[in-house]
Amino acid sequence: MDFQVVVVGGGPVGVMVASELALAGVKACVLEKRKEITPYSRALTLHPRSLELLDMRGLKEKLENRGGPIPTGHFASLDTRLDFSVLDSASNYTLFIPQNETEEVLEEWAKSLGVDIRREVEVVSVRQHAEGVEVTGVGPEGEFTLQAAYVVGADGAGSTVRKQTGIPFTGTGDTLTAMLGDVVLTELEKPTVLSRYSEQGGTMIVPMNSGLHRVIVVDPERTSVPKSEPVTLEELGASLKKILGTDLGISNPRWLSRFGNATRQAERYREGRIFLAGDAAHIHLPAGGQGLNVGLQEAVNLGWKLAAALKGWAPEWLLDSYHQERMPVNTALLRNTRAQAVLMASDFSQSMGDLRSLLSELLQIPEANRLLAGQISAFNIRYESDPLALAHPLNGSRLRDLKLRTEDGALHQAYEFFHSGSFVLLHFAGDPTIQGADWSRYPHIKPVFASLAEDAADWADVHTALVRPDGYVAWALSRSESEPVESVRQGIARWCGEAGIL
Repeated sequence: MDFQVVVVGGGPVGVMVASELALAGVKACVLEKRKEITPYSRALTLHPRSLELLDMRGLKEKLENRGGPIPTGHFASLDTRLDFSVLDSASNYTLFIPQNETEEVLEEWAKSLGVDIRREVEVVSVRQHAEGVEVTGVGPEGEFTLQAAYVVGADGAGSTVRKQTGIPFTGTGDTLTAMLGDVVLTELEKPTVLSRYSEQGGTMIVPMNSGLHRVIVVDPERTSVPKSEPVTLEELGASLKKILGTDLGISNPRWLSRFGNATRQAERYREGRIFLAGDAAHIHLPAGGQGLNVGLQEAVNLGWKLAAALKGWAPEWLLDSYHQERMPVNTALLRNTRAQAVLMASDFSQSMGDLRSLLSELLQIPEANRLLAGQISAFNIRYESDPLALAHPLNGSRLRDLKLRTEDGALHQAYEFFHSGSFVLLHFAGDPTIQGADWSRYPHIKPVFASLAEDAADWADVHTALVRPDGYVAWALSRSESEPVESVRQGIARWCGEAGIL
């Protein structure tokens, strides 16, 4: 076997999957058609939950050195912004960073972990059999074939992996298109954020680095233009002038593109030894900047599960849980992007303007604002509790970055303990049986014996909690449990393989 896992697609999602595998000691290879990292800005935001996951891997600071924080997000470009600053997190903001910068940081990390990234390779065939998957590609030196135990298709909306595997991609095609450009606006005296919606159309303008602005335009007279037709500077400028009364001196385009509202989802994210992630699994209008973020979150969900299967300790149900956990998340994602498409681009009548104004007023209600902020930031994600675990309110929930005091008196943030991509066992009760166990028999668990160093009411009664490598609580145990050591033993055996150390 050439590699344990072959990842098809070397964008942020594919590289993140491969890196998660490499953290666990899995030999992974990435095959990518592009000769180099995209030169274009493309996705511009990393949302709060993505930043938390990247913080768990020690990457957040590197990304922050290249981007800038914005405390708000948007839903359908409504006038009232979503307030991320109220979220209970040290990452309660969006990081404004061009996708090419994100890709550079992720690829540098992947290579440091030993991931084999092969560029200028087009995958033409994916065939699985009982013992593995055969991937045939064409690269600079001709055709080649790789054997792997598993394949991850992270190769975009037109995924060869998905098509070769025969997984249906159901939904709707484009019913409208919009335009964007990274351009110079000479008539803007300073970097300015602009959002305008009227019967003439809608536009959102956001300042970028290097004197550029991202200009997004929905022109009702141009929404039937096929996505395949290139955008011209003249077309973008004319639409901007119609909506704003001026083209703002638009010039020097760095990137022009047309995008649509096609909304599709793979009917299943797993077919035997083949998995789908990112745009290969779902596509939607890029509203709210969610696509890249959701893909990164999928990569972190999938990586440790594949590693567990390859290392031989995964319970039988674990690989199937990737589809079971992520499908509902992405179904909700498609629902909110469809709603945003209606509000942003389907109707420019006075009635729609009135509806937008009403919704914008509703978003001034803190509870309503927080509801949508939770959706866009992905803080609303909570996985189903393990049906065999003892009931606890934290089961399935996201771990926030608790401040902890370890036995030596040192202060730590909880996320520090996730840099290696392992499970983290948080033990707060000082039980000598648990603390004295031979944890070396579970190399994929990092035990942390500590106490809470700040108030955290929802964690105050916790005796022990097992937190998954992707930062969600597998199970938590209350201090009131009558047989805590036995409950910990069963919980570890359920999730991490039976080694009998307790």
